[in-house]
Amino acid sequence: MSTSLQNEPAHRPASALGSLVARSFVLGYGTLAYLIFLSAFLYAIGFVTQFLVPKTIDSGTANSPLHALIVDLALMSLFAVQHSGMARQGFKKLFASFASRALERSTYVLLASLTLLLLFWQWQPITTVVWQIKAPTLVSVAIAGGFLGWLIVLYSTFLINHFELFGLTQVATHFTGRLGEPIKFKMPGLYRVIRHPIYLGFIIAFWSAPTMTLGHLLFAAVTTTYIFVGIWLEERDLVTLFGEEYRHYKQKVAMLLPGVF
Repeated sequence: MSTSLQNEPAHRPASALGSLVARSFVLGYGTLAYLIFLSAFLYAIGFVTQFLVPKTIDSGTANSPLHALIVDLALMSLFAVQHSGMARQGFKKLFASFASRALERSTYVLLASLTLLLLFWQWQPITTVVWQIKAPTLVSVAIAGGFLGWLIVLYSTFLINHFELFGLTQVATHFTGRLGEPIKFKMPGLYRVIRHPIYLGFIIAFWSAPTMTLGHLLFAAVTTTYIFVGIWLEERDLVTLFGEEYRHYKQKVAMLLPGVF
Protein backbone atom coordinates (compact mmCIF):
# COMPACT_ATOMS: atom_id res chain seq x y z
CA MET A 1 0.00 0.00 0.00
CA SER A 2 1.40 3.40 -0.96
CA THR A 3 2.29 6.04 1.60
CA SER A 4 -0.45 8.38 0.37
CA LEU A 5 -3.08 5.71 0.98
CA GLN A 6 -1.65 4.84 4.37
CA ASN A 7 -1.85 8.46 5.46
CA GLU A 8 -5.38 8.99 4.16
CA PRO A 9 -8.02 9.22 6.93
CA ALA A 10 -10.48 6.34 7.17
CA HIS A 11 -13.42 8.71 6.67
CA ARG A 12 -13.35 11.85 4.56
CA PRO A 13 -15.00 14.99 5.90
CA ALA A 14 -18.59 15.55 4.77
CA SER A 15 -17.48 18.64 2.84
CA ALA A 16 -14.94 16.58 0.87
CA LEU A 17 -17.54 13.92 0.13
CA GLY A 18 -19.98 16.61 -0.94
CA SER A 19 -17.38 18.10 -3.23
CA LEU A 20 -16.69 14.70 -4.77
CA VAL A 21 -20.42 14.06 -5.28
CA ALA A 22 -20.86 17.48 -6.90
CA ARG A 23 -17.88 16.98 -9.19
CA SER A 24 -19.08 13.49 -10.10
CA PHE A 25 -22.48 14.92 -10.99
CA VAL A 26 -20.85 17.52 -13.24
CA LEU A 27 -18.78 14.82 -14.94
CA GLY A 28 -21.81 12.55 -15.43
CA TYR A 29 -23.92 15.43 -16.71
CA GLY A 30 -21.27 16.44 -19.23
CA THR A 31 -20.78 12.85 -20.38
CA LEU A 32 -24.52 12.37 -20.86
CA ALA A 33 -24.76 15.65 -22.78
CA TYR A 34 -21.94 14.52 -25.07
CA LEU A 35 -23.55 11.13 -25.73
CA ILE A 36 -26.84 12.82 -26.60
CA PHE A 37 -24.96 15.19 -28.92
CA LEU A 38 -23.22 12.25 -30.58
CA SER A 39 -26.57 10.54 -31.15
CA ALA A 40 -28.06 13.74 -32.60
CA PHE A 41 -25.04 14.27 -34.87
CA LEU A 42 -25.13 10.72 -36.23
CA TYR A 43 -28.89 10.95 -36.73
CA ALA A 44 -28.43 14.27 -38.55
CA ILE A 45 -26.21 12.53 -41.11
CA GLY A 46 -28.88 9.91 -41.74
CA PHE A 47 -31.67 12.51 -41.71
CA VAL A 48 -30.09 14.59 -44.48
CA THR A 49 -28.53 11.79 -46.54
CA GLN A 50 -31.59 9.56 -46.03
CA PHE A 51 -29.53 6.53 -45.01
CA LEU A 52 -30.19 4.08 -42.16
CA VAL A 53 -32.59 6.15 -40.04
CA PRO A 54 -36.39 5.67 -39.78
CA LYS A 55 -37.28 9.37 -40.24
CA THR A 56 -35.53 11.44 -42.90
CA ILE A 57 -35.92 14.87 -44.41
CA ASP A 58 -38.26 13.51 -47.10
CA SER A 59 -40.06 10.75 -45.21
CA GLY A 60 -43.12 10.78 -43.01
CA THR A 61 -46.70 11.87 -43.51
CA ALA A 62 -46.98 14.75 -45.95
CA ASN A 63 -49.43 17.44 -44.81
CA SER A 64 -50.35 20.52 -46.80
CA PRO A 65 -47.28 22.48 -47.99
CA LEU A 66 -48.39 25.54 -45.99
CA HIS A 67 -48.75 23.53 -42.77
CA ALA A 68 -45.37 21.90 -43.37
CA LEU A 69 -43.75 25.26 -44.09
CA ILE A 70 -45.04 26.78 -40.85
CA VAL A 71 -43.99 23.81 -38.71
CA ASP A 72 -40.57 23.49 -40.31
CA LEU A 73 -39.79 27.20 -40.05
CA ALA A 74 -40.86 27.16 -36.40
CA LEU A 75 -38.57 24.20 -35.67
CA MET A 76 -35.59 25.79 -37.40
CA SER A 77 -36.26 29.13 -35.69
CA LEU A 78 -36.34 27.43 -32.30
CA PHE A 79 -32.97 25.83 -32.99
CA ALA A 80 -31.49 29.10 -34.26
CA VAL A 81 -32.65 31.10 -31.22
CA GLN A 82 -31.35 28.50 -28.77
CA HIS A 83 -28.11 27.91 -30.66
CA SER A 84 -27.19 31.58 -31.10
CA GLY A 85 -28.65 32.92 -27.88
CA MET A 86 -26.78 30.55 -25.59
CA ALA A 87 -23.53 31.07 -27.51
CA ARG A 88 -23.39 34.78 -26.68
CA GLN A 89 -21.13 36.12 -23.94
CA GLY A 90 -24.10 37.70 -22.15
CA PHE A 91 -25.76 34.34 -21.60
CA LYS A 92 -22.48 32.77 -20.50
CA LYS A 93 -22.02 35.41 -17.82
CA LEU A 94 -25.63 34.97 -16.70
CA PHE A 95 -25.19 31.18 -16.51
CA ALA A 96 -22.00 31.53 -14.46
CA SER A 97 -23.89 33.60 -11.90
CA PHE A 98 -26.02 30.63 -10.79
CA ALA A 99 -24.20 27.46 -11.92
CA SER A 100 -20.70 26.10 -12.33
CA ARG A 101 -18.87 27.37 -15.40
CA ALA A 102 -17.90 23.75 -16.09
CA LEU A 103 -21.56 23.01 -16.88
CA GLU A 104 -22.11 25.89 -19.31
CA ARG A 105 -20.80 24.24 -22.47
CA SER A 106 -22.41 20.89 -21.71
CA THR A 107 -25.75 22.60 -21.09
CA TYR A 108 -25.45 24.42 -24.39
CA VAL A 109 -24.61 21.17 -26.18
CA LEU A 110 -27.42 19.28 -24.44
CA LEU A 111 -30.14 21.80 -25.29
CA ALA A 112 -28.90 22.19 -28.87
CA SER A 113 -28.95 18.42 -29.31
CA LEU A 114 -32.44 18.05 -27.83
CA THR A 115 -33.74 20.87 -30.03
CA LEU A 116 -32.20 19.18 -33.05
CA LEU A 117 -33.77 15.83 -32.14
CA LEU A 118 -37.12 17.59 -31.80
CA LEU A 119 -36.65 18.99 -35.30
CA PHE A 120 -35.96 15.52 -36.71
CA TRP A 121 -38.99 14.10 -34.93
CA GLN A 122 -41.48 16.77 -35.92
CA TRP A 123 -40.11 17.71 -39.36
CA GLN A 124 -42.84 17.86 -42.01
CA PRO A 125 -41.75 16.74 -45.50
CA ILE A 126 -42.58 18.73 -48.63
CA THR A 127 -41.96 16.15 -51.30
CA THR A 128 -42.33 18.20 -54.49
CA VAL A 129 -39.14 17.55 -56.47
CA VAL A 130 -37.05 20.59 -57.42
CA TRP A 131 -34.30 18.67 -59.17
CA GLN A 132 -33.34 15.04 -59.60
CA ILE A 133 -30.02 13.78 -60.86
CA LYS A 134 -30.45 10.60 -62.88
CA ALA A 135 -26.98 9.85 -64.21
CA PRO A 136 -25.55 7.15 -61.90
CA THR A 137 -22.09 8.69 -61.85
CA LEU A 138 -23.40 12.11 -60.87
CA VAL A 139 -25.68 10.56 -58.24
CA SER A 140 -22.62 8.91 -56.70
CA VAL A 141 -20.73 12.22 -56.81
CA ALA A 142 -23.59 14.01 -55.03
CA ILE A 143 -23.85 11.33 -52.34
CA ALA A 144 -20.07 11.33 -51.86
CA GLY A 145 -20.11 15.12 -51.65
CA GLY A 146 -22.67 14.96 -48.85
CA PHE A 147 -20.62 12.53 -46.79
CA LEU A 148 -17.48 14.60 -47.52
CA GLY A 149 -19.25 17.60 -46.01
CA TRP A 150 -20.00 15.68 -42.80
CA LEU A 151 -16.41 14.46 -42.69
CA ILE A 152 -15.14 18.04 -42.97
CA VAL A 153 -17.40 19.02 -40.08
CA LEU A 154 -16.14 16.23 -37.82
CA TYR A 155 -12.48 16.64 -38.82
CA SER A 156 -12.62 20.39 -38.21
CA THR A 157 -13.95 19.88 -34.67
CA PHE A 158 -10.93 17.74 -33.83
CA LEU A 159 -8.58 20.38 -35.24
CA ILE A 160 -9.75 22.84 -32.56
CA ASN A 161 -10.23 20.26 -29.74
CA HIS A 162 -13.40 18.26 -30.30
CA PHE A 163 -13.87 17.37 -26.64
CA GLU A 164 -13.52 20.96 -25.45
CA LEU A 165 -15.95 22.14 -28.12
CA PHE A 166 -18.61 19.75 -26.81
CA GLY A 167 -17.97 20.20 -23.10
CA LEU A 168 -16.14 17.03 -22.06
CA THR A 169 -12.81 18.72 -21.38
CA GLN A 170 -14.46 21.24 -19.07
CA VAL A 171 -16.26 18.67 -16.90
CA ALA A 172 -13.23 16.36 -16.78
CA THR A 173 -10.99 19.24 -15.71
CA HIS A 174 -13.54 20.23 -13.07
CA PHE A 175 -13.69 16.66 -11.75
CA THR A 176 -9.93 16.53 -11.24
CA GLY A 177 -10.03 19.85 -9.40
CA ARG A 178 -7.81 21.63 -11.90
CA LEU A 179 -8.43 25.04 -13.42
CA GLY A 180 -9.20 25.20 -17.13
CA GLU A 181 -6.53 26.73 -19.34
CA PRO A 182 -7.21 30.20 -20.76
CA ILE A 183 -8.62 30.22 -24.29
CA LYS A 184 -5.88 30.71 -26.85
CA PHE A 185 -6.27 31.79 -30.44
CA LYS A 186 -5.04 29.14 -32.87
CA MET A 187 -5.54 28.27 -36.52
CA PRO A 188 -4.55 24.64 -37.18
CA GLY A 189 -4.91 22.80 -40.50
CA LEU A 190 -7.94 23.93 -42.51
CA TYR A 191 -8.26 27.03 -40.33
CA ARG A 192 -5.18 28.41 -42.08
CA VAL A 193 -7.06 28.29 -45.38
CA ILE A 194 -10.61 29.28 -44.33
CA ARG A 195 -11.94 30.70 -41.08
CA HIS A 196 -15.01 28.46 -40.78
CA PRO A 197 -14.43 24.94 -42.15
CA ILE A 198 -17.15 23.51 -39.89
CA TYR A 199 -19.76 25.75 -41.49
CA LEU A 200 -18.42 24.97 -44.96
CA GLY A 201 -18.82 21.27 -44.23
CA PHE A 202 -22.44 21.79 -43.20
CA ILE A 203 -23.21 23.76 -46.37
CA ILE A 204 -21.70 21.04 -48.56
CA ALA A 205 -23.58 18.34 -46.65
CA PHE A 206 -26.94 20.12 -46.85
CA TRP A 207 -26.79 20.97 -50.56
CA SER A 208 -25.29 17.73 -51.92
CA ALA A 209 -28.55 15.98 -52.77
CA PRO A 210 -29.11 13.85 -55.88
CA THR A 211 -32.84 14.48 -55.37
CA MET A 212 -33.74 17.91 -54.01
CA THR A 213 -37.29 18.28 -52.73
CA LEU A 214 -38.92 21.52 -51.64
CA GLY A 215 -38.61 20.43 -48.02
CA HIS A 216 -34.91 19.69 -48.39
CA LEU A 217 -34.41 22.97 -50.27
CA LEU A 218 -36.15 24.85 -47.44
CA PHE A 219 -33.91 23.16 -44.89
CA ALA A 220 -30.73 23.87 -46.88
CA ALA A 221 -31.65 27.49 -47.65
CA VAL A 222 -32.69 28.41 -44.10
CA THR A 223 -29.73 26.70 -42.44
CA THR A 224 -27.29 28.30 -44.90
CA THR A 225 -28.79 31.72 -44.16
CA TYR A 226 -28.50 31.00 -40.46
CA ILE A 227 -24.86 29.98 -40.93
CA PHE A 228 -24.03 33.39 -42.37
CA VAL A 229 -25.85 35.13 -39.51
CA GLY A 230 -24.05 32.84 -37.06
CA ILE A 231 -20.68 33.70 -38.60
CA TRP A 232 -21.38 37.41 -38.16
CA LEU A 233 -22.37 36.94 -34.51
CA GLU A 234 -19.50 34.57 -33.78
CA GLU A 235 -16.86 36.79 -35.35
CA ARG A 236 -18.13 39.80 -33.45
CA ASP A 237 -17.54 37.84 -30.23
CA LEU A 238 -14.13 36.63 -31.41
CA VAL A 239 -13.00 40.18 -32.17
CA THR A 240 -14.07 41.16 -28.65
CA LEU A 241 -12.22 38.17 -27.20
CA PHE A 242 -8.99 38.26 -29.23
CA GLY A 243 -8.93 41.83 -30.52
CA GLU A 244 -6.34 42.77 -33.14
CA GLU A 245 -5.15 39.18 -33.44
CA TYR A 246 -8.51 38.07 -34.85
CA ARG A 247 -8.90 41.19 -36.99
CA HIS A 248 -5.60 40.35 -38.66
CA TYR A 249 -6.77 36.75 -39.14
CA LYS A 250 -9.96 38.00 -40.84
CA GLN A 251 -7.93 40.13 -43.24
CA LYS A 252 -5.53 37.29 -44.03
CA VAL A 253 -7.81 34.22 -44.27
CA ALA A 254 -11.03 33.80 -46.29
CA MET A 255 -14.34 33.11 -44.57
CA LEU A 256 -15.56 29.95 -46.36
CA LEU A 257 -13.77 29.70 -49.72
CA PRO A 258 -10.15 30.67 -50.38
CA GLY A 259 -10.06 34.08 -52.03
CA VAL A 260 -13.77 34.77 -51.37
CA PHE A 261 -15.03 37.00 -48.51
